[in-house]
Amino acid sequence: MSKGVILLADDDRSIRTVLTHAFMRAGFEVKATGNASTLWRWVSEGLGNIVVTDVVMPDENGLDLLPKIRRARPELRVIVISGQNTLMTAIRATERGAFEYFPKPFDIRELVNVAERAIQEPANVTQPERSDNEEDRLPLKGRSAAMQDVYRMLARLMGTDLTVLITGESGVGKELAARVLHDFGPRKRSPFVAINMAAIPRELIESELFGHERGAFTGATARSAGRFEQAEGGTLFLDEIGDMPHEAQTRLLRVLQQGEYVPVGGASPIKANVRIVSATHRDLRESVRQGEFREDLFYRLNVVPLRLPALRERVEDIPELVNHFLQKSEGEGLPRRLMSNGAMEALRKHNWPGNVRELENLIRRLIVMTADETISADSVLEILSEYSQGTEQKDAADQNISGSLDQLMDRFMERYFQELGQDLPSAGLYTRIIEQIEIPLLTHMLSAVNGNQVKAAEILGINRNTLRKKIKTLGLPVIKGVVE
Repeated sequence: MSKGVILLADDDRSIRTVLTHAFMRAGFEVKATGNASTLWRWVSEGLGNIVVTDVVMPDENGLDLLPKIRRARPELRVIVISGQNTLMTAIRATERGAFEYFPKPFDIRELVNVAERAIQEPANVTQPERSDNEEDRLPLKGRSAAMQDVYRMLARLMGTDLTVLITGESGVGKELAARVLHDFGPRKRSPFVAINMAAIPRELIESELFGHERGAFTGATARSAGRFEQAEGGTLFLDEIGDMPHEAQTRLLRVLQQGEYVPVGGASPIKANVRIVSATHRDLRESVRQGEFREDLFYRLNVVPLRLPALRERVEDIPELVNHFLQKSEGEGLPRRLMSNGAMEALRKHNWPGNVRELENLIRRLIVMTADETISADSVLEILSEYSQGTEQKDAADQNISGSLDQLMDRFMERYFQELGQDLPSAGLYTRIIEQIEIPLLTHMLSAVNGNQVKAAEILGINRNTLRKKIKTLGLPVIKGVVE
């Protein structure tokens, strides 16, 4: 017994032949054509249970057929296959009602499995179409197989409100992916608010996320809105979520469970109407196993996981990325530059530990440092060598804790305000920073003297009773082992 009739349209005869045999072996009947007009005639005549169509055909674009098919036969499932492997193709296919989208080349067995599933499940809901010029402002570039999986997942998620956890190494573009979900989703007219959890001192996180009321703590002279309130109706992007301290994890979990939060020092809960998208370069499952991250919060955040590949996993995308960065830099006023074939090959062979972010920074440096319009392989190799040495020196400097305390604090505060960007912290920053410094200072001081509070107070130059009061107020662990 036939599973159904598939209407197959592709201008490549070999693809039609291969797919026809595959579908027939799976128990389908197949009617195949190389043009859109014949496909539309079959649809208009009421034939077929599933449509499998290419995008580019001699007489009409397959994507343009989708709205017509939806209007004429809304029950008909449509699967789109395409050699135009861009994120916008995936978005348009999904928005115009495609049941699924497959970039070429694809796994034929997976296509057959999806066709079988399409017989049982309803098609996607049509969303408003987008203008052609939106292709240019998509932040994610590349047509590699690794990126096709990302595009398909993003296209599926755009029309939803599901919580997404984006993983990947530093520099792969996790915030860019989060912005795509926001900018092309139903919340696009509301704010997109990002916060880097690794850049916020642990004592400030709750105030930054949930805001605080006047008088909530010393220095809180006015009410301050937190990031949840700022993102109302939109998307809240929690970057480096793996660095969130345990007590803040508990409060975030409560928000996700109950859909409301209470500002620091507040009494009345506030409804939270935001989409949560989080990101991390850490292995959160390992953090859960080590007790550093709440398991229940992990599952709340990891409703839909999205992994972004490292640049070394998609080196075939480097030419497109390089040309994009060259054009972007030219638009920002930097000199026009071209990349020689040898230079492009040198870039393809680099390891790229810093991923796409490292590539963009390197392209900007090449533009400025190269006098010729065409960047040569020698120029690339020279700067790559210097760049790698500089990266190694920076890594060594980051790991080196030598230097005066004021230098270390200066570097920390510089990074803190850089991560904030144009956003300003909430009121009471001075007091919160001072309180935050006390915690590691007293903790490490007590550890250094094996818990001897008399000795610790002497070295710190404070009264022993003052130290005991601070230990109690700040909730510091009392180290045993020394009889006083």
